[in-house]
Amino acid sequence: MISPGYPVSRPRRLRTTRPMRRLVAQASVRPSSLVLPLFVKEGIGEPQPVPSMPGVVQHTRDSLRKAAADAVDAGVGGLILFGIPAVKDGRGSAADDPDGIVQVALRDLSAEVGHDTVLMADLCLDEYTDHGHCGLLTQAGDVDNDATLERYASIALAQAAAGVHVVAPSGMMDGQVGAIRTALDSAGYAGVAICAYSAKYASAFYGPFRDAAECAPQFGDRASYQQDPAATRDAVREVELDIAEGADIVMVKPALSYLDVIAQVAAVAPVPVAAYQVSGEYSMVEAAAANGWMDRDRMIMEMLTAISRAGADIILTYWAAEVARGLAVR
Repeated sequence: MISPGYPVSRPRRLRTTRPMRRLVAQASVRPSSLVLPLFVKEGIGEPQPVPSMPGVVQHTRDSLRKAAADAVDAGVGGLILFGIPAVKDGRGSAADDPDGIVQVALRDLSAEVGHDTVLMADLCLDEYTDHGHCGLLTQAGDVDNDATLERYASIALAQAAAGVHVVAPSGMMDGQVGAIRTALDSAGYAGVAICAYSAKYASAFYGPFRDAAECAPQFGDRASYQQDPAATRDAVREVELDIAEGADIVMVKPALSYLDVIAQVAAVAPVPVAAYQVSGEYSMVEAAAANGWMDRDRMIMEMLTAISRAGADIILTYWAAEVARGLAVR
């Protein structure tokens, strides 16, 4: 209660200028907290644009190195790789092949920017399987959870040997973090961290990504292993399980439609919380801006600020390098 005789505070005093607003900001987007997702495809001679994601490409090894160097120069905190192999099969053999596209790309980047950024790699099978699901299938066509864990452990070791700093299991298999942590520690890779996709929802916002990574399911969907968009308690439960199994970072995906989930996770997680601003969020803004329907730059920063405000310490975004460059000149 305001004491009589004291002037009433005017909140607008702290909004009068841009420097004032920046000084008192309760949430901020920092270049070092941004992670840039990058796609690298085997067997192409030049970068291939992704039609549903304007400005995003499937990289060659050479163009990937350039994009990575540019992002690091801009101040981006990390890079996460997604690979598209030349050949896919039922077990996703290319995912843990020492000469597979992600392992080769990791060795390239480790040599060139490995001391200046955090190298992350998606650890899943959907980009590598001919059926497009995130694990091995049973005869009935269901994903075999436990058999898939063995594959994930093998992929983690291949990525660790190639120089990854953080593996990011996104398949939503029960026990995946524990299986990966055990494999890494047993093989002498205790220093490799795990960013667990702990709350990954079965979302319609992944459509453009599936074009970019060429990983759309050939039948059915992923609703039996990704989370139901209507569920909130599941997110906190999955986060707690992943942390107990050894997760160093936990992630919520998508970001914008799940700000409440990010906030709930941030309130209980004793580890950094990441959020993935997914392809659909990116493509909607780019499409609307191309039609002149909204201010693109303001929309990007408003979305990222909202994700940060909700409690995300790390944000994966396709605008990472652009935003980092913009923040550097402010």
